Amino acid sequence: MTDLLIVAGVLVLSFALRTSGLRILRKLGALGILGATFLAFFFFTDSIAAGVVGVLLWFLLPWVELLTRIRRLRLPVGKTLEREAPPGHSRFPELTELTDEIEAEGFEYVADTGWDWDDMHQFYRLFYHAEKREQAAICLTEQDGMSWVALTLTSRHPRGTTYRTSNLLLSSPMKTAPEVSLRQAPDCDSFTALLEEHRYWMEGLAFVTEDFVAEDPEQLAGLIGEETGRQIKHNFDAGLIKPGEAAGTFRYSWRGLMYLYCQLVKDMVRMS
Repeated sequence: MTDLLIVAGVLVLSFALRTSGLRILRKLGALGILGATFLAFFFFTDSIAAGVVGVLLWFLLPWVELLTRIRRLRLPVGKTLEREAPPGHSRFPELTELTDEIEAEGFEYVADTGWDWDDMHQFYRLFYHAEKREQAAICLTEQDGMSWVALTLTSRHPRGTTYRTSNLLLSSPMKTAPEVSLRQAPDCDSFTALLEEHRYWMEGLAFVTEDFVAEDPEQLAGLIGEETGRQIKHNFDAGLIKPGEAAGTFRYSWRGLMYLYCQLVKDMVRMS
């Protein structure tokens, strides 16, 4: 009974820490859950090795999703964005507020576009700042009843390099193409903060506005499709994906599943 109370006490304390507004306390809460798991296995078996195995089971959980769903997933090689109506307020209540914030920074609305595949849907609202030669996008991803939003800022150099800053919390499920330099800033909780981060990055690289390509706003959706195609080709070359059974589709290879597992574990540690 004493052992059970100790485990329960550690769990209660850990979950209490997880509700804290301080990141370091939330991290301690996550460590406490691992500690409670270790104690539960140790007390049950009287073996330190069993306790370690219990902790490692947490890091094996992503394989359940990888082997049951991701391994069966088939995605299109060609990703074509098409104009579409914006999602309703119930699906995307923050859309109007984010749009107002982006337009307040001098960006002009370009288009609403998106794509569907099986149980996945992505919606993009695109903007362009002609004076600064910057592209902004709001992206809503919906999959398996879950949804998440990311903001991105993009500057393109004539030599072919694309510089992109994103506040997406999750790591990319595929390797980024060599010509794309991606800076993730998950702590930027507003577009203004993300814009400051992107421009600070560009200034640090000694770029000025005139160094970047002046885009045709009407071509922005097509550029996203082209960049996605180059990313898919890069991952084919790296062996992370391979052709699916149906023409025009691809699926993850075993090497790709291992890469995706490492990305998921990295996200687990970062967001804990």
